[in-house]
Amino acid sequence: MVVPAVLWCLIALSVITWALLVIKLVQFGRARTQDRRFQKHFWAADSLEQGESITDGAIGPMADIARAGFAVVTGRDIAPGNRNLAHQIDRGERLERTLRQQIERERRSLEGGLAVLASFGSTAPFIGLFGTVWGIMGALVSIGNTGSTDLQTVAGPVGHALIATGLGIAVAVPAVLIYNFLVRRMKAGVHRMNDFAHDFYALCQQSGFQPEDAQLARSSDLDDSATVGQKTHVTV
Repeated sequence: MVVPAVLWCLIALSVITWALLVIKLVQFGRARTQDRRFQKHFWAADSLEQGESITDGAIGPMADIARAGFAVVTGRDIAPGNRNLAHQIDRGERLERTLRQQIERERRSLEGGLAVLASFGSTAPFIGLFGTVWGIMGALVSIGNTGSTDLQTVAGPVGHALIATGLGIAVAVPAVLIYNFLVRRMKAGVHRMNDFAHDFYALCQQSGFQPEDAQLARSSDLDDSATVGQKTHVTV
């Protein structure tokens, strides 16, 4: 029963391999479509506030990256009890760290299942070889017990055992090729996310890492202070 069990195990690994290919292709395709749609609307926005409103209702890896970045820009990333200490960290550094962390989360999501393919590609030949060795050993034991060395007695069990090796290779080769293909797709997606994060950081840097309403309020305060100073100077 060992050789049939090995064969069924290899068949199961093959089914899982092709199922993972379909699942990952759907995942990568959906993520790329969502990112394209989000980028089209985000870069058409007139201001950071409008871009933030677009981000709130968007889905996809780049939308999650922008959402995490806006949380830093608006100060929502800081817990109320840690505001005094956290505000001592430069907002630009917090934004850069947050973007990197979000990209890492998205990368881990995209690479889910790839380790399984790598494991299948490296272990399937040895599983098949184990079935072959076990089958040949059983054939030799049967020959020793019967004392018959006819070709018909030897060829059947040995040929049945060699199927395990062939099936192991047939499982390993597609698993390795699919793994390399999906890794390239994943790296391309990560590069696109890095490019978007770089552009998003540059956009926030131009605004001083603050939303426009905060800039307007700060400008108003400076204007009021300047007006008060001028009035005081005239009175004196």
